Amino acid sequence: MYKLDILLKRGHNLAIRDRGGTSDPYVKFKLGKKEVFRSKVIYKNLNPVWDERFCLPIDNLREPLYIKVFDYDFGCHDDFMGLAYLYLDSLELRRLLDVRLDLQDSQCPMQDLGSLELAVMLSPKDGWDREVQQQQIQRLSEVHKKSQLWRSMVSISLIEGCDLIPMDQNGLSDPYVKFKLGNEKYKSKTMPKTLNPQWREHFDLHVFDEDAGVLEISVWDKDPGRRDDFMGRCALDLSTLSRERTHKLELDLEDGQGQLVLLVTLTASAAVSISDLSVNLLDDPHECQQILNKYSLLRSFCNLSDIGIVQVKILRAEGLMAADVTGKSDPFCVVELCNDRLQTHTVYKNLNPEWNKVFTLNVKDIHSVLEVSVYDEDRDRSADFLGKVAIPLLNIHNGEQKAYVLKNKELTGPTKGVIFLEADVIYNSVKASLQTFEKPEQKYIEEESKVSKQLLLQNFNRVKRCIMFLINLGSYINSCFEWESPRRSICAFLAFVLVVWKFELYMVPLSLLLFLGWNFFLLASGKETQEGSVQAMEDLLKSEDEECEKDEKDSDKKGFMDKLYAIQDICISVQTALDEVASYGERIKNTFNWTVPFLSWLAIAALCVASLLVYLIPLRYIVLVWGINKFTKKLRNPYFIVNNELLDFLSRVPSDIQVVQYKELKMEPGQSPNKRK
Repeated sequence: MYKLDILLKRGHNLAIRDRGGTSDPYVKFKLGKKEVFRSKVIYKNLNPVWDERFCLPIDNLREPLYIKVFDYDFGCHDDFMGLAYLYLDSLELRRLLDVRLDLQDSQCPMQDLGSLELAVMLSPKDGWDREVQQQQIQRLSEVHKKSQLWRSMVSISLIEGCDLIPMDQNGLSDPYVKFKLGNEKYKSKTMPKTLNPQWREHFDLHVFDEDAGVLEISVWDKDPGRRDDFMGRCALDLSTLSRERTHKLELDLEDGQGQLVLLVTLTASAAVSISDLSVNLLDDPHECQQILNKYSLLRSFCNLSDIGIVQVKILRAEGLMAADVTGKSDPFCVVELCNDRLQTHTVYKNLNPEWNKVFTLNVKDIHSVLEVSVYDEDRDRSADFLGKVAIPLLNIHNGEQKAYVLKNKELTGPTKGVIFLEADVIYNSVKASLQTFEKPEQKYIEEESKVSKQLLLQNFNRVKRCIMFLINLGSYINSCFEWESPRRSICAFLAFVLVVWKFELYMVPLSLLLFLGWNFFLLASGKETQEGSVQAMEDLLKSEDEECEKDEKDSDKKGFMDKLYAIQDICISVQTALDEVASYGERIKNTFNWTVPFLSWLAIAALCVASLLVYLIPLRYIVLVWGINKFTKKLRNPYFIVNNELLDFLSRVPSDIQVVQYKELKMEPGQSPNKRK
């Protein structure tokens, strides 16, 4: 046994983490997994002077002292400023040494984060005062002891506020929200000049006790230069919420006015008794039969919004990326289906974790995409992204265990690791078909659009390809008029005369029906019409990535962003418009290419019905019924949400980008894992 005397002197040229060009630094010292000392906070200083002395008992000189520096942020997660190691086996006994440690960050190894100055002395335990040792143990905060014992996770999405109370002279407010659960706190961003703020902000809080506890929520108005004004409060008893299910809550504010809209999920149980794969709904014959009866065709018109269920088994992962400096990771999985978000427990210090977790989610739209993301837990910072897969529900083969190669955040290329999943989808086809023509559910939490040269170029090229197709089609038709090929021109002329002479309105949907049938024939005969476009899109994305990387290396680091900053909103609008135009062109093509057979069969059924109606019923009656329906719809239902059935249908068809994102990657020969049943 040894004792280590440490004098934390000062810091030099620490990293800037606050908007004012300064930081509020403090230092944590850890031995193993335990925090043994935390310094005081020095406000607004990049060269802080602490002069704090403490003493530690040491029983293993091979274990380094782990030192981290953070920037203190009241109500928010503290910002990471750098880390360093003090290797104890390199110290001389009974000699006072001045040590200067350079701070580093594994995410930005080339960045200069400053240094710390210490004075240390290592000596044998002779004469060690036990009372001092007890005092050191008592210095450990109960909060940090509990950080190793959390029971579950509360996943919260702060969506919006409605009709909040005005606090400023202009009749508006600058609201933000504070959350408190036990000793854990979170503060949202401030939304300026609004009474109906849209936060769209997600965060997690830990539950330490067996009982979920009460989540305290308060709303404040930001008032620079003065004390912030209180706008209302509410409380949520988490023990009343069912676990592993996302709840949409509209909470009325007390001592104020208005509402808060939240998505709350109790998940990620850390208990030993996690969900057993042998105990789930679909493995029980009686329960499975009840579910099949519930979504059978005989009950197609009962509760139209309840389409079906999906059960996903998160089995394990292999060969994940090492996110920690120790060469390991602390991985956990997040399962998302539109606004439903569930999370597994964390497997610590493991690159081949086994979760064996079963989740069951309600299906509100059969065209939704099941997203499974893997993250590395880091209590001092936000979780690190390790990989992701996106699986359309219609692509799931029930009862099949599959290994999916993890992709990057954009789902355009592979990253390290493979995840094993098994999923089952049970749904009613009639309800799913009817829901296809309804407005899809809005996803509340999405990444904000950012100016990206790569994305702007990509969308421009997609629109260019659609326009070039129309130009080539026009050139082909014009060539028939020019008699460049006599045989082709004669056929086109005869077809033109025949169609014009015999034209009826029902021939329009019928011709589209024939086009769908022709592409189905090509697909069935082995000439896959969609593989070529998917491969071309993959090659294009890869080439654009390489081109943008070269441009970024050659250009100045800040020059491009500085030039775009003034027109950022315009660029985002143009970028989004290009994406929307290109997506709809590609979706029309993919409808006829049988990219999603369910939707193509649905299009055939709709075109058959349209052809039959137009053939049997005179056009004037159809137009009259359509006009009366459109004009009286708002009168019959004042709360009706206006929608376009055709656009709603096309929104379910994946664009070429989405086809690439949802495509399963092939594993390398050396990457093939050993499957286990």
